[in-house]
Amino acid sequence: MDTEEFRVRGKEMVDYICDYMNGLGSRPVYPSIEPGFLTNLIPSQAPEEPEDWDAIMADVDSKIMQGVCHWQHPRFHAYFPSGNSYPSIIADMLSDAIGSIAFSWAANPVGAELETIVLDWFGRALGLPDEFLHSSPGSTGGGVIQGSASECILVSMLAARYQAVKHLKRNNPMAEDSSFLPKLVAYCSTEAHSCVEKAANICLVRLHILEPDGDCTLRGETLREAMEEDEKKGLFPFFVSATVGTTSSCAFDNLKEMGTVCCQYPSVWFHADGAYAGNSFICPENRYLMNGIYYADSFNTNANKWLLVAFDCSCMWIKDRNKLTSALNVDPLYLQHKRSEQTIDYRHWGGLQAYIRNHCRLAKRFEGLIRKDERFQVINDVKLGLVCFRLNGTDRLNQDLLANINTSGKLHIIPSMVKGQYIIRFCVTAEHAKDEDIDHAWAVIQEHATDLIGLIKTPQEPVKNDPLNPKLKRRLSFTRTVSRVMYIRALSRTSLTDGATPIIVPDDDDNSPCNGEDPEVFNSGVCMSGLSLGSLPSFQEEDS
Repeated sequence: MDTEEFRVRGKEMVDYICDYMNGLGSRPVYPSIEPGFLTNLIPSQAPEEPEDWDAIMADVDSKIMQGVCHWQHPRFHAYFPSGNSYPSIIADMLSDAIGSIAFSWAANPVGAELETIVLDWFGRALGLPDEFLHSSPGSTGGGVIQGSASECILVSMLAARYQAVKHLKRNNPMAEDSSFLPKLVAYCSTEAHSCVEKAANICLVRLHILEPDGDCTLRGETLREAMEEDEKKGLFPFFVSATVGTTSSCAFDNLKEMGTVCCQYPSVWFHADGAYAGNSFICPENRYLMNGIYYADSFNTNANKWLLVAFDCSCMWIKDRNKLTSALNVDPLYLQHKRSEQTIDYRHWGGLQAYIRNHCRLAKRFEGLIRKDERFQVINDVKLGLVCFRLNGTDRLNQDLLANINTSGKLHIIPSMVKGQYIIRFCVTAEHAKDEDIDHAWAVIQEHATDLIGLIKTPQEPVKNDPLNPKLKRRLSFTRTVSRVMYIRALSRTSLTDGATPIIVPDDDDNSPCNGEDPEVFNSGVCMSGLSLGSLPSFQEEDS
């Protein structure tokens, strides 16, 4: 489909959507079909050649629509609302067209910043305490969009588990993290969503499911008794999930009473799940239902349930984002960027075959160009669209080369660690990439390599105002500095290692290299028992 056909088909789709929405009332709200009905209506294999768009839409009408449960139907009263609206549909069109993934500020600056701002808007509209808002003076809180309430609860529990293990390790620093897991216990009501139990299973911790009162409300005294009893058994309470509007009856746990109990346990993380009902707090008259929310460490609500936003959009706020990021931060080299310390990082078969094959062909072309230049070496077995290479020499030399290339603005490429070496990775990504694009990229790389090697052969006096100072070079070449003390302190950690990230360790005591490697670049599996920067999430702030 080219641009002109897209213009035509896109307008037709808008008309189709409008007709669908306007005609919903005349359709049966639920389909009269049996399981497996679709198997006999569509081919068992995907077509190798593209089909005519009119034929595709005919299939939608005759085969797909007969099996749709129409959640937007005026007679649909099941589950919870499924947010949808014309502005949301249009916004999805634009977002999909831009196709920029905001897993970090570097990957999509405006996406990351807009998420932060809009979540503050939403948080204020709900009446959340200032501690949950990123823009509040002195706040360490903020919001983030997750895929579902289940994700929000899992992420919160993972963060809570990390903080609990960190606390327990103070008295036994050499113990493996996993050795503390049997002691950890989380709490929720029998009315809580099943995702709490699933999260506990994933986290490998105990879950104590408590009985609510006659109004399906979990009370503080019930929680207190359970936690005290578990402590007597040698267990360690670490997480409490309160439900703000239960799935079965939209009952509300008593946040104030439960929060008061949690405050007596400094290592307990208190999460409030308002997946559906939380949206109602944009109406001030409903906010009494969240009385006690100021005790919570985190809160979530699903805008895709009740705010006319298309699935998926579960919004989560946290009082101390450092507790969350320290638990979940796995910082592989290819995701690092020079502004990471200043920003929040939230990462037709016939036609498709031609697209993929073209990328593979161009990668082989790039590989061939590298192999013709004796100054470089190809590191990987190039099979698809990615080529890993390096300039013959030290890791530091390749860091400088990458920093210079990225500074030029003519290319943007990232590094990784392959076979114990710092390498530069080149991936063919553009949909309509051509030979000329590959040749241009290689010319830029060669140019900077020639300049860099020339400087090495003819050393000059350092430039006092060199824009590529060591700190900037580290950022542009995706490396980090940690102290030797922090490195050794982190050796007892057994989780959150990515196995690839280079670590720069300043030689405080001597200037001797590690096993003959570049003395400033230590990598996983070369110098220190497979530890990587991903193992150091709790030290990131100290590093900055």
